[in-house]
Amino acid sequence: MTQTRFDRSLLFDSSAPAHTAVHDIGLLVLRLVVGLSMAGHGTMKLFGWFGGPGLTATGKGFTMAGYPAGDAMAVIAGLSETLGGLGLALGLLTPLAGAALTGVFINILDVRGFDAYFPPKGIELEVVLFASVIALTLTGPGRYAVDHYLPVLRASRPRYSVLALLAGAVVGFIVLLVRD
Repeated sequence: MTQTRFDRSLLFDSSAPAHTAVHDIGLLVLRLVVGLSMAGHGTMKLFGWFGGPGLTATGKGFTMAGYPAGDAMAVIAGLSETLGGLGLALGLLTPLAGAALTGVFINILDVRGFDAYFPPKGIELEVVLFASVIALTLTGPGRYAVDHYLPVLRASRPRYSVLALLAGAVVGFIVLLVRD
């Protein structure tokens, strides 16, 4: 009986061209825009910056959305968005940043609902941001990132990226289970 092996060239194609500077600049721009946007949202929750509601109002919003301990959930969400966004923007521990933001987006999408995709009550912006987080987590941050200068994280590690996204999804769904 012959055993077939997974063709690793599907994930690791040695004939593919090396990353170009333009590729890495593209990843940098995407990381900065998505990461800083998420970090900004987190600071709106935590500190009321950028006209945000702050912790008290955000906690009340979490309670109204059916989460227990709304104030604690506001802190968790705010920290996940802030630290995950900064990690993504800096390209620092990119898989973990992606995991934190994955859990956030699973909850955002559930709270917002799937009634409409486009405005005024649509989720298209959230879907685009979430897809960007997933794409950046899977591709890695590129050369212009802190991860590039850390020996353990220098290369994009597909296994770590996939595991991190799965972990973020599991935690995100667990948090949904505690919601009324």
